Amino acid sequence: MKTAFADNAWLSDGWHRDVHLALDAQGRFTRVQAGAADMQAPRLGRWVLPGVPNLHSHAFQRAMAGLAERQTHPQDSFWTWREVMYGFAAKFGPQALRDVAAMLYAEMLESGYTSVCEFHYLHHAPDGRPYDDPAEMSMALIEAARDTGIGLTLLPTLYMTGGFDGRPLGERQRRFGHDVDGYLRLVDRLRAHQATVLEEGRLQVGLCFHSLRAVPEAAMQEVLTATRATTMPVHIHIAEQIGEVQDCLAVRDARPVEWLLDRMPVDFRWTLVHATHLTDEETRGIAARGATVAICTTTEANLGDGLFPLRTFLEAGGQWGVGSDSHISVSPVEELRWLEYGQRLVSRRRNIAVLPHLTSTGECLYAHALAGGARGTMQPVGWFEAGDATAPGTRADFLVLDDEAPELTGALADNTLDRWIFSGNRNLVRDVYVGGRQVVSAGRHRDRDAIAARYRRTLQGLLAD
Repeated sequence: MKTAFADNAWLSDGWHRDVHLALDAQGRFTRVQAGAADMQAPRLGRWVLPGVPNLHSHAFQRAMAGLAERQTHPQDSFWTWREVMYGFAAKFGPQALRDVAAMLYAEMLESGYTSVCEFHYLHHAPDGRPYDDPAEMSMALIEAARDTGIGLTLLPTLYMTGGFDGRPLGERQRRFGHDVDGYLRLVDRLRAHQATVLEEGRLQVGLCFHSLRAVPEAAMQEVLTATRATTMPVHIHIAEQIGEVQDCLAVRDARPVEWLLDRMPVDFRWTLVHATHLTDEETRGIAARGATVAICTTTEANLGDGLFPLRTFLEAGGQWGVGSDSHISVSPVEELRWLEYGQRLVSRRRNIAVLPHLTSTGECLYAHALAGGARGTMQPVGWFEAGDATAPGTRADFLVLDDEAPELTGALADNTLDRWIFSGNRNLVRDVYVGGRQVVSAGRHRDRDAIAARYRRTLQGLLAD
């Protein structure tokens, strides 16, 4: 696709009519011009939106959705769910990971996610021995992204200890582990691969610390020092559960986010995943440092983690996006809707995620998911900018809503996003493009049948073990 035309497109300052889109050979915008009707260019549809970045994913966990919903303890929590997850993770090899990730990524594209941050820690064989190619599991994810066409920010994860007290990894955690030198070699290997596929423009390799409990301070500093000349994104799980906060206080005499902001060079490169349990000072501190928060509402609800302090973060000017994490839901609409609904339940008020200049809840939620998502992926995605694009240009990742959906009957520019997000559970995404290439048509991924067949065979094998 070199040119296209949208009846209405969401640009950086909201909806515009009659928008002409021009793309280069790499699938990046060279010009986005509003008020420029072009009947010669292919018409995309009535409502065209930038694709949503998914800021947090553990792809293998999609295959266990619904398998941890029986009570195993009267006080079931994240920590008991984790035991189920460890057992399931031990069944995965490279081919199984590729098949499950491909199914997940196809589902993401069908729902309107066009890029994903893969927080990847299944590095080695189940017994902890490295594969002949230490990057084999990482390459399985890269291949799944290539198979489906989704943009991928791959975050190989450093995982070293079993708790704040420095205990060694448990038996079922051994396949996650690296020392610092081994981790940096893996990052270098993946960055070298990234350099060979630059023409595709859909792969970014970043840094990732599993959590403060899993990576000692000295190791974090060593990794950051070794990579300080780069602009790679940096992601970390933090303050997800009350137990984590209590353990950090007991060992480090500081809360997790408090400690991180005090001891690490947190800036715009960093994405703090969950950051659920914060003081007001920590909340404002994250915003002041320019870090992004990845909020994973459906997973946080499923695990009983808690609610992110959204209103305080918005008032502080904080950046945030959404992730589907454990993938008990694969829908940006559901993540955004339940982020807002959770705030309503605890405050007993409506329309919480709004700002003085943006009073539509749907538009405010969507705008933050785009801006925070683009920053967290550190890929050229997100807004359509009107006018001539500056190098290297924004990648042409966008979705087209279904003109004929009953839920959008009579939709206007000032209510389309609200109606999309708050009108129910039927997927209203009709077509999806990544880098200007159509990957979803009429709601179905171009290769759904073949991908689903491989997934079914793989899942049957996983469940039979």
